[in-house]
Amino acid sequence: MLGRAPIAFCICLALQPEWYVVNDRIAEPEVTSPAATVGDSIPHLEYSSRVKAREIQAAQLQRKHLWLGNARIVLFVAILVQCWITGKTGSPSLYWLLVPIVLFVVLVVAHRRVVTALNMAKRAVSVYGRGLARMEDRWAGSGAAGEEFKDPLHLYAEDLDILGEGSLFQLLSTARTNMGKQCLARWLLNHADVQEIQERQAAVAELKSRLDFRENLAVSGESERIAAKPEALIAWAQEESGLQDGRWWALGLAVLCMAALVFGFMVMWTPFIILLLINGIITSRARHRLEKIFAGVGDTHKDLDSLALLLSRIETEKFGSPMLQELHARLLTHGLPPSLCIARLDTLADLDDSRHNWFVRIFDIPLLYSMQIAFALERWRRTHGAGIKAWLEVVGEIETLVSIAAYSFEHPQDPFPEFAPPEDEICFQGDSLGHPLLPDNKCVRNDVRLGGNSEVLLVSGSNMSGKSTYLRVVGINAVLAMMGAPVRATRLRLSRVAVGASMRVSDSLQKGISHFYAEIKRLRQVVDLSSTQPALFLLDEVLQGTNSHDRRVGTEGVLRTLVRNSAIGLITTHDLALASLEQVFPAHMRNVHFQERFEDDRLSFDYQLRPGVVTTSNGIELMKSIGLDVS
Repeated sequence: MLGRAPIAFCICLALQPEWYVVNDRIAEPEVTSPAATVGDSIPHLEYSSRVKAREIQAAQLQRKHLWLGNARIVLFVAILVQCWITGKTGSPSLYWLLVPIVLFVVLVVAHRRVVTALNMAKRAVSVYGRGLARMEDRWAGSGAAGEEFKDPLHLYAEDLDILGEGSLFQLLSTARTNMGKQCLARWLLNHADVQEIQERQAAVAELKSRLDFRENLAVSGESERIAAKPEALIAWAQEESGLQDGRWWALGLAVLCMAALVFGFMVMWTPFIILLLINGIITSRARHRLEKIFAGVGDTHKDLDSLALLLSRIETEKFGSPMLQELHARLLTHGLPPSLCIARLDTLADLDDSRHNWFVRIFDIPLLYSMQIAFALERWRRTHGAGIKAWLEVVGEIETLVSIAAYSFEHPQDPFPEFAPPEDEICFQGDSLGHPLLPDNKCVRNDVRLGGNSEVLLVSGSNMSGKSTYLRVVGINAVLAMMGAPVRATRLRLSRVAVGASMRVSDSLQKGISHFYAEIKRLRQVVDLSSTQPALFLLDEVLQGTNSHDRRVGTEGVLRTLVRNSAIGLITTHDLALASLEQVFPAHMRNVHFQERFEDDRLSFDYQLRPGVVTTSNGIELMKSIGLDVS
């Protein structure tokens, strides 16, 4: 009476491809969109199309999820009813229960796959929604901010908004793993050499059009964020516990103990008690070594199932660029695919977690259960522990490249920069540079020419005219260029330079450091940087914590050293006395300025850079505008 409907349901299940999930990737019917060819499409239309497709898919899967859940309940109740009827009447035979039980198991498996596909479809909607938010300048405040990577002593991170809320890290990051976030922060905070930058550019250009691959990396697995801790995991994998491999004698003792238990029920308990004492002594003597193996397993082995699926997706992809091929090859240097090794470790971690179950604890000593798990974990470490660092590094670099590729796809107007040969004079020459963290409708673009007879630009201008923003535009585009990302410009040609900035220097009451002392310490760091490698310096309101005479003399001395070290850069100031430095360094320095207009009791700015020294000021007007009597 129960056979036909479930059988028909299972046939329908097998015939509907949109329910099927391969390697945790949704195998869906092909969706025709207005932006079918990524290379020829507008990114916004492509993302919008994919959002709609995934929303439709999620709605379909939600209905099937509910249908399967109800079917499971009905079938379970039917099994109970059949058990009751068989118990009361003796017919039909209990063997007939096998059919609905098997069907129930099929429903459970099918339901789980549908739930997995549903979660992936919902996550894909979220992924493309965040991409649309980035393109529409609604991204600030959402996603990882990279606060944990902040270093107050870094030479430009705080000044250029590299980390934190509304930062470049938050704009770029699509990483799900801690390894990906760490790698992105490292690339943002440290400059690569030109060859590596160009290899990254080629990898990003390849990944830019691989939307399906990028989507799979974003949605594979059960967890949205993969919380595995790379440092702890690597340390655990490479640790030595001193436990020798004794899995065979442990297995033998467990079998003997179970046989003695059966013998105890039938004849006598003495053999079982003796074996139980032996197992207890063995477990007690190995207690410290077992604790060393199990220590930290629960904390460091989180979301390994999702990490295994991520690795599996990378393993199956075919790459063309040298960097991606090299990263792919590093995954396959230890025999078995890393995804299988990590999946095996995830299973062992689950078994370790099961040791705390009260039912398992009853059989822990008779079966030497903890010993068996410890031997398996130790065997995994000896076999695969040496490779895990390389695997995690590859995941981190792939995720970072994918983050940059997503940014590149979403901003097709942003080109890759060109790098001058090392033998050429140091330069930074950009056309229509803009700030990537500003909305397009508020971003005013300016050219930049550093090098040759303009190694230093002294930028004058009144309050709020755009001087500091101009420095940040140059600095943040240099950071993007040095990490292998596109830049917000129509064209940028530069040398490989190290960035040093003094813009947001602050005092410290606890350390007894004044603002001026903090600023001159930072200036010393920038000067030292320029003495070791080609440098791009960004000095905002230089030496503002001292009097005009000392500022003039100090700035000239700092500039003399920077110019001697062949550094290039920009300096902003309110003090027009510094404009005379152009006469001191005529072959190296040029004055430029921003200006404002004060009309109808209102200030207005066009944020356009102009040659020469500013001839207007707005300080008194600003004070009057808020009601201060300064007449």
